[in-house]
Amino acid sequence: MKSLSPAQRQYLKGVAHGLQPVVMIGSQGLTPSVLNEVDRSLSAHELIKIKAASDEVGIRRAWMDEICHATGAAPVQQIGKILVIYRTAERPVIPLPK
Repeated sequence: MKSLSPAQRQYLKGVAHGLQPVVMIGSQGLTPSVLNEVDRSLSAHELIKIKAASDEVGIRRAWMDEICHATGAAPVQQIGKILVIYRTAERPVIPLPK
């Protein structure tokens, strides 16, 4: 799991503001097919929003940790049921501040 500096995290929060969730974690929880979809979405977009169906804050935090660990992504933020994660692509499109 990659870590981001506070400046990078703040910048990515601003970029993510206008994005819509591209992956949903439903009542089945974090399944392998959901993880595969997250991985594909990160490869295509670098920065994505994920909508989590669980009402439990602890479960959503655990999902964020598991997703980031499994995909090599970095957590950006979690607001309510929305998780925002980032992973640098082979040819980065989003320029990160230093």
